Amino acid sequence: MDELSNYDSAVQVIKRVILQHQVQAARQVNAVQLALYYSVGQYISAHSRTAQWGKGAIDYISRRLQEQLPGLRGFSSANIKLMRTFYEEWSPQTLTQLFHGKNEQSKRAQSFTNSPVATSELEWLQKSDIFAVTLGLTLEEFQAVSFTHHSVILREVKDVAERAYYVRLSATEQLSVTRLKSAIANDTYRHRGQMPNNFVQTLSDSRSALKAVEMFRDEYLLDFINVEELGARDKEDIDERVLENAIVHNIRDFIMTFGRDFAFMGNQYRIEAHGKEHFIDLLFYNRELSALVAIELKTGPFKAAYLGQLNMYLQLLDDYVRKPQENPSIGIILCTDAEKPYVEYAVRDYAKPMGVAVYKTRDEMPEKLRRALPSMEDLRKFL
Repeated sequence: MDELSNYDSAVQVIKRVILQHQVQAARQVNAVQLALYYSVGQYISAHSRTAQWGKGAIDYISRRLQEQLPGLRGFSSANIKLMRTFYEEWSPQTLTQLFHGKNEQSKRAQSFTNSPVATSELEWLQKSDIFAVTLGLTLEEFQAVSFTHHSVILREVKDVAERAYYVRLSATEQLSVTRLKSAIANDTYRHRGQMPNNFVQTLSDSRSALKAVEMFRDEYLLDFINVEELGARDKEDIDERVLENAIVHNIRDFIMTFGRDFAFMGNQYRIEAHGKEHFIDLLFYNRELSALVAIELKTGPFKAAYLGQLNMYLQLLDDYVRKPQENPSIGIILCTDAEKPYVEYAVRDYAKPMGVAVYKTRDEMPEKLRRALPSMEDLRKFL
């Protein structure tokens, strides 16, 4: 029996190594593909933007490639044009501007972008980490994002810093293309770090406070919740428990909306103290913050009284649930509407770290995004 147990342990070790190498191999394949597409885009751009090629050149090239390399994928006429965009939007001129004041890196970046991508140049990029210097992301993150993701970002976002943010978000959160589109449509870039809170005043560790400020947003798009599906005319008609059950039923989507490293600990989380029972709507643990995160759901606009209730819950969590090595528990009120100056005024004198965010449901999604997603009726037919 012990021998079999040893074998099972060996299986788990080997399995873990295989999975790690599969992930690494996938990343390397993606990096090589991006390098290839960049080089092809550079070549196509140099010839198609001048009088050297006629209007139908790219269509012809795509067709001939398919004929000469049967089974070749990814080189349709439309995709080749996306490669051109990929090169032009991350052009040598753009990179030179990003590396302004870093002469040696500028020269090497120009060398990289002005010639077909070679292994040695990829190795240099990995060592130099130029993206970390200028954009707040690493080359590994840049290469981990698929060409499809890059194309969506380049099409939907124009600002370079904002593009860098969504590239990094896609890599770190492992966003699907649908989730990426949702994040862009919800303008996650401008909502991050905007939630009214008292983290800096209440979290003694400044690094933890800054992490918490950056992690939470002032608005969340709960696109998996449809008011009509819940049998209500508008959000204020939804019972809070019904909303909670809808979130629990879609807990994976909810966690992905909030971000990485959240673990769900339960809903209506019960704590008994001094002969009284208390129930927290949703309780999570965040590994990045090393802290419990309590979320209270409200189907109406923010009220100052909510903070008192949440403060009590955080006190109970810290006294009865939190482990010695963990940071103070954090509380978030999630409601339908909140005036930021009023919330900041109301929350400033509380001793427990709290913040207030608003949420939107599927029926409130931007029209552009709503058109891109299937209707509930279409989903029913599909299922």
